[in-house]
Amino acid sequence: MSSGLTALCLLFLHTGALGFKITPGKSLNHLEITERAILDVTVQVCHALAQAEGTDFTFPAQPYTAEDVAVACGTPKSTKSFRQAITFITLMNIRVDIRHALNASFHFDGEMFVQGRKIITEGMLAVKASNKQANFEAARQKVGEILHPLQDFYSHSNWVELGNKLPNSNLIRSDTSIGNIADESRATCRNCDGDCRNNILEDIIQERVLTSGYFGVVPLVSTKPKGKCSHGEAIDQTSTIEPKGGINKDSFEASHGYLHMTAANMAIAATSELLEDIRRAAGDRPFLQMMGIFKGSSKALCFVIDTTKSMSDDIEAVKTVTSSIINSEVGTENEPSVYILVPFNDPDFGPLIKTADPKVFKTFINSLPATGGGDEEELSLSGLQLALSSAPPNSEIFLFTDAPAKDRQMKNTVIALIERTQTVIKFPIEVNFMISGSTTLNRRRRSEDNQKLHRIAESDAQLYRDLAQASGGLAIEVTKSELPVATSIITDSSSSSLVTLLQATRNPGKTDTFYFIVDETVINLTVYITGRSVHFTLISPKGESQQSTDTTGPLITASQSVGNFKTLRLKKEVGLWEMKMVSTNSYTLKAIGQSPIDFLFDFVEATQGMFPGYDALDTRPRAGVNVSLLVSLTGSDSATVTEVALVESSGSEEINGVVEPQGSGNFLVHVDRIPSLEFVVRVKGQDYSVTPRVPSIVFQRQSSINFRASNLTITAGSNSILVPGTPFSVPFSVMTNGVGGNFTIRATNNQRFDITSPTSLFVETGNSANNTVTLSAPLNTPSGTDVTLTIEAEAPGGEDTNYVVLRFSVVNMVTDFTPPVCQLLSLQSNCSKTCSNNCSNNCSLSMWELSVRVTDGAEGTGVDRVSLRQGNGTLNTSLAAGNENITLVSYSSSCCSPNIEMLVVDRVGNVRTCFYTSSVSTNVIQLPLLCLSIVVSGLHVLT
Repeated sequence: MSSGLTALCLLFLHTGALGFKITPGKSLNHLEITERAILDVTVQVCHALAQAEGTDFTFPAQPYTAEDVAVACGTPKSTKSFRQAITFITLMNIRVDIRHALNASFHFDGEMFVQGRKIITEGMLAVKASNKQANFEAARQKVGEILHPLQDFYSHSNWVELGNKLPNSNLIRSDTSIGNIADESRATCRNCDGDCRNNILEDIIQERVLTSGYFGVVPLVSTKPKGKCSHGEAIDQTSTIEPKGGINKDSFEASHGYLHMTAANMAIAATSELLEDIRRAAGDRPFLQMMGIFKGSSKALCFVIDTTKSMSDDIEAVKTVTSSIINSEVGTENEPSVYILVPFNDPDFGPLIKTADPKVFKTFINSLPATGGGDEEELSLSGLQLALSSAPPNSEIFLFTDAPAKDRQMKNTVIALIERTQTVIKFPIEVNFMISGSTTLNRRRRSEDNQKLHRIAESDAQLYRDLAQASGGLAIEVTKSELPVATSIITDSSSSSLVTLLQATRNPGKTDTFYFIVDETVINLTVYITGRSVHFTLISPKGESQQSTDTTGPLITASQSVGNFKTLRLKKEVGLWEMKMVSTNSYTLKAIGQSPIDFLFDFVEATQGMFPGYDALDTRPRAGVNVSLLVSLTGSDSATVTEVALVESSGSEEINGVVEPQGSGNFLVHVDRIPSLEFVVRVKGQDYSVTPRVPSIVFQRQSSINFRASNLTITAGSNSILVPGTPFSVPFSVMTNGVGGNFTIRATNNQRFDITSPTSLFVETGNSANNTVTLSAPLNTPSGTDVTLTIEAEAPGGEDTNYVVLRFSVVNMVTDFTPPVCQLLSLQSNCSKTCSNNCSNNCSLSMWELSVRVTDGAEGTGVDRVSLRQGNGTLNTSLAAGNENITLVSYSSSCCSPNIEMLVVDRVGNVRTCFYTSSVSTNVIQLPLLCLSIVVSGLHVLT
């Protein structure tokens, strides 16, 4: 079990009534089942890729860990993002038990087989559509949600008791029968007292009738049809109704606990089967990206650019730095995983350009226009919202402008999206602002009142500074001529394994002293300072010092100063560093480096109701109460946390928490209160990698994103699949422990879909109020489009706000559930003759070739992709003349590669595997169909 998941087991522990129980060391649970399947399938994908690319592959020793698999895949820098992806998927899985606890369809309870399969198959359509659009975060979310009912099927139904040895592949297909489901009036169980091994009726077993247990938790109200099985266990009130007992296999202690391992292993196999189907539909590389594994860096190169006429110099600087990064990083571990561009001006912004091809991105950048800009303000925050909603996690965004924001009312929406990258998807995104002009935001029209001019311009700049601080980024203010020098920060940010050692802000500026620890694992130690007229004294762990006025010195190996931005490269020295800052102007200080050791964390709170436990927060933590955090270390199996503190970003207050080790590099931290101002999370720890029980490394890390508490609680929920042309309702609730009254409500979405929302909501102190937001996607919206809906609530007077951010996938109605069909047209081979004497020596001297017609049927959506899964020959495809629904495939190879396995995927993700071999006795075969369709693990295979 990889680090992070064991602690989640403990934190999300409840009665276990609705899924595999969490009993570490004994029973398997949803977390372990999910993780094992992900690791197994990922290893197989990487092995297949290595074979296809002709590279070596070494299987890691079992049991696998995320670190082992990332290394085996040749992507050790992806270890953190891979573990984050696994954690996110498993979190979405276990949330089903918390948020859909009594919905039988999500657990296959009460013989809800048709409804349960609908959740799985509709979810798979959404996953495949999201992957096709490279919206991997949305895909991860839906994968986690649908894995829960899939796994519960084997624990809650009698599939195992019927003697089945393989998973029920029909659960991931819509066009087949799930099985012989018991009629509602048919009895399925008898009474059992203590030993329930034989409580399923003999005729149900003999006739292979499918049933599952009923479940209810309300005494005197819970019921079930006469003669039906119950789920079982003390909390299940139906288990006290005739026939008593239960059939669940959630743990060894469950009613049918003797079959727990059989059910759990079946659930692992079923999870692997579902993931394999998703992999075949997506392709190997996109599947790995969905899992957080990237050939280069997991980061994106993301630019949000003002394209008005005065920005021509800025655009040229972006072109230069883009070419530099692409030319130097392509093919290395620092190569960006994806490139994103969002232009903006007024009155428009977008469209978003997203590509993994650096040449395509350079073409888009080079074709950017610089025109218009009649007034002084632009839609910068709208462009930033679009980028934040679409950028891959763990990325950095660079926004270039020389104008104030016309849409400054979107500030809270943007901050909500920034905070969400940490609280919901665990991959923080930093935003850096590159503000150019001879004065601060020089496009402001001049006023006769110079003081008023300065005050307005300063407030515009402060908006960008506030957003940069919220994300852990920087607001760099330079002249047009200085901008090319300032873009060096973009090159720095493309480096992998960046960690934050310290980040602080002082506004207004004041004299202050800051400390940060540098450990042995940190390299490329760098300090960034923003601010005007800032003086500093740097003191090393050995007591050497160097001042900002010193042109040379023992500590700073290189420095660069441009505009309000200063970069310091420090020599490597382990220990406690000190930085004394002196300025009356506002400034920021940031110390970073490269290191494998970092941390992940969630704010968590106790869940209410009948299933006590913890759930991760996806909004701001509540003010005025204690808070808990789950902290997980990455990059070291021997490291431990010694201190966790909430530190004011702009002040000196630090609130330390009580650290409780949970094992496997995980720690539960209790803090008795939250700072009243913005704060960051700082972690200190020790690493015992050199000598056990003797700390060889003392380290310090800090969250890049800033957080704040709120007296408001806002919750919302809805089906996560949005159908074009159909109104989509999202009910939400707002509660306050602060001042009551009329709360301002704002609802926005990144796709600019039509939206209906209340503008205000009256909420009394201590109470809640409800309302609904309605979205409508146009009929022509492509499947897989990722929709981010942000609902904000602002208290009277504007002193307190909170938000909820929801993610939906657009999925068009699908009627095509049939895989494409392969029809062999001809096969010509001399391989049998060539190999009659000595095949190993002569196989390269002869060739074989075939042609195949691939169709998706008259009612199909069409063939999307044909690719090789086995074979070293040349494959070509073309559309048949006059019929776009027919794809002609030709393949040729030497006889050294006698087999071909083709993967054929249609436009909605139905998959067909077609296999052919050269080992035939005749020279030419022409048949209408040489292939028979069979089913292997739920996938059609032709042989």
